[in-house]
Amino acid sequence: MSDSPAGRLQALFEGHRLTPTQRRIAHCMVRRAADVPFLSSVELAELAGVSQPSVTRFAVALGFDGYPALRKHLREVAPPEPDGAGGEQGNEYQQAVLAEIENLRHLAGLLADPGPVERAGRVLASSRPLLVLGLRAASSQARGFAYFAAKVHPDVRLLDEGGSMLTDRVDAAVRAGATALLCFALPRHPREVVEALEYARTAGLTVVAVADSAFAPVAAHSDLLIPAAVGTGLAFDTACAPMMLGRVLLEAMADELPDAQARLEEFDTKAAARGLFVE
Repeated sequence: MSDSPAGRLQALFEGHRLTPTQRRIAHCMVRRAADVPFLSSVELAELAGVSQPSVTRFAVALGFDGYPALRKHLREVAPPEPDGAGGEQGNEYQQAVLAEIENLRHLAGLLADPGPVERAGRVLASSRPLLVLGLRAASSQARGFAYFAAKVHPDVRLLDEGGSMLTDRVDAAVRAGATALLCFALPRHPREVVEALEYARTAGLTVVAVADSAFAPVAAHSDLLIPAAVGTGLAFDTACAPMMLGRVLLEAMADELPDAQARLEEFDTKAAARGLFVE
């Protein structure tokens, strides 16, 4: 686990059964990890869009006497700032980039235990066909994964459009032998993604999810969720860490496919014969 502020918060929340409102508070705290030890309960409630009593109940659910005790704990475990810290670094664009770098560091810390990714790789590799779901903001992540996965996996089916046909396509994949679905879930979380995952699990699919937080709405409908934070410093969220995690899962899946290398070599041979790429 990373020793970043976000990593320490994730560790604090693990193992607790939280209500949807409490998960919303936890998600907000992770996103504002550096500021949380200095926020009042009223300020945190406003940021999370919940009531102040909800923040108090959240602290109690974590085992503290109240929010002041939780904030005191967070201040005690926060490392001292290095010399020169405390002021903002650079302009808003630079700050957004630095925040993404921190998200990647946090992801690197999570990957110190490769077990979840390796387990996900086995689940994805064994599914024929393999479903890859990502709607709205997450559609580019799903499409990118599916594009590369199709070079090593024999049957990848991309689900990047919602609507009434979504469940039909899940049904068709299950009839064809699918056993797993990979979902990229990023904020703002579309309701139909949550509904699609709920349906997929009732259809017997194992759901692997890449989400911006372990407390994302898709968590309750995932068999294995691996978090990768998004950047929130710009008008639109940035998703470098989820993209990187997708590539890591791709690598883990390829490691479980005995003919992956042969498929890649075959593609390269055909691409060269067709003059597909400009060298």
